[in-house]
Amino acid sequence: MTAASLARATTPIAAPAPPSRLVPTIWAAAAGILILVATATLGADWSALLGLPAAAWEYGSLMFSSPDWARLPRALFEMWRSISMAWLGAMLCVVVSVPLGMLAAHGVGPAWLRATLRGIFAVIRAVPEVIIALILLTVTGLTPFTGALALGIAGIGTQGKWTYETIESLPDGAAEAVRAAGGGRLAVVRWALWPAALPSLLSFALYRFEISIRMSAVLGLVGAGGVGSMLSNYTNYREWATVGMLLIVVIGATMLVDAVSGAIRRRIMEGPGSRGLGRIR
Repeated sequence: MTAASLARATTPIAAPAPPSRLVPTIWAAAAGILILVATATLGADWSALLGLPAAAWEYGSLMFSSPDWARLPRALFEMWRSISMAWLGAMLCVVVSVPLGMLAAHGVGPAWLRATLRGIFAVIRAVPEVIIALILLTVTGLTPFTGALALGIAGIGTQGKWTYETIESLPDGAAEAVRAAGGGRLAVVRWALWPAALPSLLSFALYRFEISIRMSAVLGLVGAGGVGSMLSNYTNYREWATVGMLLIVVIGATMLVDAVSGAIRRRIMEGPGSRGLGRIR
């Protein structure tokens, strides 16, 4: 080894410069400033927060110390109407959004149709369910059917987006096999994309049904019927014992539906034989 090569071998290699933190720091500072500006312009009475625990305890005692169970049969009937409203809305959402969502997926619909449908889904997602219900009230009136329509229309944006994103995330193997066998676009959708996407779409449809049950109580506050209307009426009259009973019914029914729907979703995603295979050793 020559002296020059020996010198190069013994020369320490300089450590690389640390990565610049300027850009993340700027983004973090901008986010912090945005939060401060939003908080300052909110117009909230922050001193009132100090009395919140005492107020929550007071109204909680009024509602749940001795709930009025005399109106339980009517509360259960109105809760059933809310669940029916949510179910009809979920069915309407699935029937409309799944075909349109598949047409909005890359490789299924043409580019102009994909852009149009995705724009429609984005607009629907930007409008809350309550606003949709208020618009429909002028046409359909104060009925639970109005709430079902509002929930169905509001869910189209979310379910449609989930549908085309699910289709686009599928592996290309099955679709390429159908094309290699001479199948056209409809054959690819029927025999490759639809069977692979069905479990995820069903799972999300059930999840949307759970969300619709919670939203049905909110829609009742604006006159769409169901347990929300009953809750709004007794709250306005300050009958806190009845309000507490209604809240217990809503919470219990929601938890029950969530448990059943969650079990069905797991069954769909895991497959019918997954539990039995797990016990095989």
